Amino acid sequence: MKMKKKNRIALVAVLVTVTALNVVFRLVTGSGDAAYGAQAMPAAVFTVRTEYAEIRTLQAHLEVNANIVSAHQVAVMPDANGRLVSMSVGLGSVVQSGAVIAQVDPSRPGAVFQLSPVHAPVSGMVVSTPVPAGSTVGTGTPLLTIAVGGDIEIEARIPEREVGQLRTGLSAEVRLEAFPSETFAATVTRVSPVLDPVSRTRAITLRFDRRDPRISSGMFARVRLNTRTYENVISIPQQALTERRGATVVYVLADDPDGAHRVEMREVTIGVNVDGEVEIRHGLESGEAVVVQGQQFLADGTPVRVLGRTL
Repeated sequence: MKMKKKNRIALVAVLVTVTALNVVFRLVTGSGDAAYGAQAMPAAVFTVRTEYAEIRTLQAHLEVNANIVSAHQVAVMPDANGRLVSMSVGLGSVVQSGAVIAQVDPSRPGAVFQLSPVHAPVSGMVVSTPVPAGSTVGTGTPLLTIAVGGDIEIEARIPEREVGQLRTGLSAEVRLEAFPSETFAATVTRVSPVLDPVSRTRAITLRFDRRDPRISSGMFARVRLNTRTYENVISIPQQALTERRGATVVYVLADDPDGAHRVEMREVTIGVNVDGEVEIRHGLESGEAVVVQGQQFLADGTPVRVLGRTL
């Protein structure tokens, strides 16, 4: 009898435990009914920001360093090899054609020769730093450069990976360190037919669309070269894109019948990326709002509260 009583007590204890666990499970999961006092737990609502997909024109471009140089300039080289004993001009000097601007001593050990004068081949201004006296020079050594006339142009070098986009007529915006708050329009007038095998770059020349007397040879420039134009493409901010299981997706804002906002996860095909604006080739229509902040917490159908732009 005592054994049977103990078994009954143990059975009752098991039933009580199971019942208690079932109640806890229903309360936690929200699957219970009013008899247990359980209510369905509301779904989490995440706060997001959105932007519209819009039809835009995207302008691809390159940014490179450049130099302002004289459009017509002549490199001056000596007639003899030897030691440069004197240089009578400096950077910015104005010289006349035929004037003696340097002297080279062609003497060698055991033989003494007269000095060989270097004459200015043209009239103009010295626009490169002359070789200092005492240097050893040859007939192929440029001692200095003389600019002829006041015309100037812009010289830049484009990396090999970008040369397929080059052609004459491309427009550009030029900024100068001397005038940091201003932009000057320019146009590509010449593209070198050869690639420099050492620097792996191709030289281009640009002319200012309008001459400005403040701009002079020797200035440093930063050039924004407009290359390809993509007209009437649907684009969104790059930050709206998310990777999910190897696919590129966006979260599109949609309205529920009750007026609440939910998101739809949608796979998209992207094209070019210009300054953080990405072309959408498939998967999105103009005017649809996509999530640009807060998408890391989202899944298809997640309810959201929208800050910023909305439908």
